[in-house]
Amino acid sequence: MDHNEKRVYLLRRLLSERREYREFDVPENEEEQKSLLRALMNVRAPRPLDEAFFAVQDEYLREAIAEKGVTRLEDLEPIGKDLYLWQGDITTLAADAIVNAANSGMTGCYRPNHACIDNCIHTYAGIRLRLECAQMMEKQGYEEPTGQAKITPAYNLPSKYVIHTVGPIVDGRLTKKHCELLASCYTACLTLAEENGCESLAFCCISTGVFGFPKREAATIAVDTVKAYKQKTGSGINVIFNVFSDEDFGIYKGILTE
Repeated sequence: MDHNEKRVYLLRRLLSERREYREFDVPENEEEQKSLLRALMNVRAPRPLDEAFFAVQDEYLREAIAEKGVTRLEDLEPIGKDLYLWQGDITTLAADAIVNAANSGMTGCYRPNHACIDNCIHTYAGIRLRLECAQMMEKQGYEEPTGQAKITPAYNLPSKYVIHTVGPIVDGRLTKKHCELLASCYTACLTLAEENGCESLAFCCISTGVFGFPKREAATIAVDTVKAYKQKTGSGINVIFNVFSDEDFGIYKGILTE
């Protein structure tokens, strides 16, 4: 199968899973097919599928990521000792681990085609990531507390691991507790990365999207916490601050070059 044939195969398999979808036709337009495939992956409950599906899914997603272009640590210029600032799509970054800004359910974003990082990571990792997260949470028996971290394989992403952390939700005035919890996210991710032998770790902007943490304050906490961790532990882990918007890039660059 070529890349397009793989996409159609995946669509037909996912549409066949639910009775209400079985009468749907696969769109002829390529962009509509891509949108529908992502939506079906986003809303799908965490349950197993056969190896034939996974073989095609894995090839398709890896081809899609390769087409977008993979960025490696050696492609980046440091902005400080073991510190990097990179603006781009974290699902194309070949760090040892990338950080996912998760919700307390920890099984990804279920909103079709939502632009949040949780949705993007689960989409391009593939549906086994949601299944693994669901099994991990079932074993835990309660929602993930804010400020902690868990690690999973990255599956089809170019990184080795995904580290999932739940940041604080700011609904109103920013408090000292919010700031302490956000700092805890960064420390927990760094600790877990090093425990798993990671030499590079890419952080997204935790809590600054729909969770409402003010961007400049969040960036200051991120940079200060990483520097404090490295100073306290003597860690040489390479840390990449990954941003997507021009605004976030400007904020981080200003803080990192002060």
